Order: sequence, then structure tokens, then C-alpha cells
Amino acid sequence: MTWTPTLTRRVDDGRLVELSLGNRLVDEYLAFVGARLRPNSWLAVAYDLKVFFTVVGKDPAEVDVHDVFAFLADQRRPRRGERVQRLEDGERGLSARTLRRRLSSLSGLFDYLQIREVVERNPVPRGPLARGRRDQRRGRAPLIRTPRTLPRVLLPAEVDSFLVALRRHRDRAMVLAMLLGGLRRCEVLGLRMADVHPGERRLFVAEGKGGHQRLVPVSTQFFAAVARYLDEERPETDTDVVFVVLKGPRRGRPLSAAGLDEIVEGARNRAGLAGLTCHQLRHTCLTRLREAGMPLEAVQAQAGHRSIESTRIYLHLTNDWLAKEYLNASGVIAADQAALVAAEQAEVR
Repeated sequence: MTWTPTLTRRVDDGRLVELSLGNRLVDEYLAFVGARLRPNSWLAVAYDLKVFFTVVGKDPAEVDVHDVFAFLADQRRPRRGERVQRLEDGERGLSARTLRRRLSSLSGLFDYLQIREVVERNPVPRGPLARGRRDQRRGRAPLIRTPRTLPRVLLPAEVDSFLVALRRHRDRAMVLAMLLGGLRRCEVLGLRMADVHPGERRLFVAEGKGGHQRLVPVSTQFFAAVARYLDEERPETDTDVVFVVLKGPRRGRPLSAAGLDEIVEGARNRAGLAGLTCHQLRHTCLTRLREAGMPLEAVQAQAGHRSIESTRIYLHLTNDWLAKEYLNASGVIAADQAALVAAEQAEVR
């Protein structure tokens, strides 16, 4: 049996409440994970499954390992007209990170179907037998290895150009939440009136990644922009979401992720900053905090990382901060070495 997946979604008061691809088994799985994932992750899983079944064209119960490898080959193939190679791995086609996420989404579906005894085994390979000690403890090496790359941060001049290109106080406030507070895009859009504490200069992030909450300090520049937005731009509305649509038929309704991306794209084009993203604003914030001497554990708390390993990337900063720290440390080593030589020479005398 073949089928063509069509992704449909149902939204209620700005919140995603249902996703469907038009197949009973897949839709039941989406309903299952929808109760456990945040909206962005839920939508990503649905889209990954849509891509897979569009390429493979089979019912889930008929999929085998050959279909998975054929899908990987298709996804690695350069898209029509694509001539640009990625800097991180020098290849075309989808990035390793995207491939790994899609395999994870697919594996989750078949684990679910295996538990329900719809399929006998999960057709997604777990990877070759591991050789390294760390991988041996896990049993298998990953099927798709992803490169570890440093975050690309904005220069001060680029930040100034981008902020000038923003046309509304609302837009400036959202950008400053990411640039000065290190919030994720979904966390900015999830802010509600009760989450903003101007007297304490802090924000309560109630809908963080993985459903985790945190209270983070943010610069007064952000609160000044929010105040001007609330006084001059925000329309009367019954929603308590802070950032809403200002014009059109959805005026007063919560701003969507696509809406925020459109705002950022327009401003970056006006500023001449190709490739700037919301996540890059967050990276810039966390990198600057680390450069300024903020302890790694404090950066972890600000970022909302569950594991310190996610924050360690900000130790690898190839800039003046790292050079200064190295020179300080090497100076101490040189002084200790000189003192040791002097002591040895004194003993000889």
C-alpha cells in the first residue's frame, strides 16, 4: 500500500493542538509524542516523517532497512541547482545534523510500532559496532556522525547595524531578549505578561526547551524596549502573550515562529547581514557573557542547558579573550619555570 503524506495542523488560540499526516498509525504516533514534546519538536518530528514517507512511499508496516538506506542516499544527494558546499563538512545535500534528527524521528516511530507489535523490528540501523572506548560503553557508534562546530557570533558593528534595521519597538524587544538574555526563539514567543518582571530586571521562562523553566536576568535595554512596545504599539487583545501581531486579520493574536523569522529576515536584508538567525543572536549573547568572565556554570543557567557539556562550546572562543587567558597562564608558567631554574642554580653555588 502506498500513500502520499500531507501535513495538516490544528491551532487553537495560537497553540498547536493537533498534527496529522493522513495515515492512521503515523497519526496515532504523532498524538502520542505530542503530549510529550514541545510544539517545535513535535512539528519537527511530523515534518521529518512527512519527508521520509514522501520519498519512500510505503505504509509504515512495509518499510525495511533497504528503504532507510535509500532514503539516506536521497537526502545526501545535492538538490537541483545546488552548487554551494557547507563549510563544516565540505559536502552538499542535507547536513549531518538534519540527517541524524530525521533518523531519530524515524527510529522513534518504529520503536513505538514495535512495542505495539505492528512491526517485528525497527528498520533504522543503530550504526556499526563501536571501536572507541566511549562508544563501546554505548554498544554502537552513531550511524551519522555530526561535526562539532564553533558558534558563529556577530561583531559589535553587525549588532548595531541589525538593531538599526529593526522598524518596531516590538521587534527590537524580541531581538534584545535573544541578544542580551540568551533566550531561544520559542522562549521569546512563549513569554506572557506575568513572566516579565521589570522591577527585578528578570524574565521567567515558563516554556523552555524540554519543558524546563528558569528565571534569568536581562539588561534594562530590553525592558525599555518592551515598555515602549506596550505603550505605543500593542493592540487591545484578550491574549496574555507578550508579543502579538500588529496588523492584518490576525492583529492581536500571538506572533508565530514564521512571523518572527520574517521580521529577522527583513532586518538582516536591510542591514546586509546574510545568514543571520535567531539562534545566532543567542550564541552571540552567551559568547559575550563568557568573554566578559561569567563562570561557565552561570552561562549554563542563563542558557537553560540541562548539561554542562552543551555549554562547554563557549570555552572554545578563538578571539581576544582566549588569547588574553592564554598569555596570562603562559606568563605564570614562565615565571614558575624561571624561579625553579634560579633555585637550582643557587643550590649549585
